[in-house]
Amino acid sequence: MFVRHLCVTTHLVSDPLGGRTMTYPGPPSGWTADEAVTRLFVAHYRPLVRLATLLLRDQGAAEEIVQDGYVALHDRWSRLRDPDRALGYLRTSVVNRCRSALRHRRVAAVYVATNRPGADMPSAESGALDLLRHDEVITALRALPPRQREAVVLRYYVELSEAETAELMRVSRGAVKSHTFRGLAALKQSLGAQR
Repeated sequence: MFVRHLCVTTHLVSDPLGGRTMTYPGPPSGWTADEAVTRLFVAHYRPLVRLATLLLRDQGAAEEIVQDGYVALHDRWSRLRDPDRALGYLRTSVVNRCRSALRHRRVAAVYVATNRPGADMPSAESGALDLLRHDEVITALRALPPRQREAVVLRYYVELSEAETAELMRVSRGAVKSHTFRGLAALKQSLGAQR
């Protein structure tokens, strides 16, 4: 806190968190914004960073918040009602900024938790590989004789039963089995040769 002496030529600036007391000429009300920020920075930067670090548990973020507090103090210096309370203003600014950062963390954590892709969700790379495999399968399917292609597509892509496939192809169920078996063997050989 700022403490005025009977003699106005010196001014004590003390910090209860850091236990450090410094003497400066003149009261803060006579300082320019540059002088105030420089003097307060020298005397109180580290204790304010310690305060913010304790609140945030992140020293890098704490340093940024304290620096932003000093910048805000500099910008508002001419509008302060009582420049002698600049350290209190600075502390309040740091604490409020820490609260905002913690609120932002909570909101971000909730968002990430609720919008996290499921464990069985494929990655982007997996999707690209699946697309390539799909193209390979389509190319291999197109190379099959028409009856084998029909049997494989109806059985495994459309998921029809043997009886339904036989009815659509106008062949016996045995012919469906035969065409499907040959088509799958050809696909396996074709796709295996491409790898």
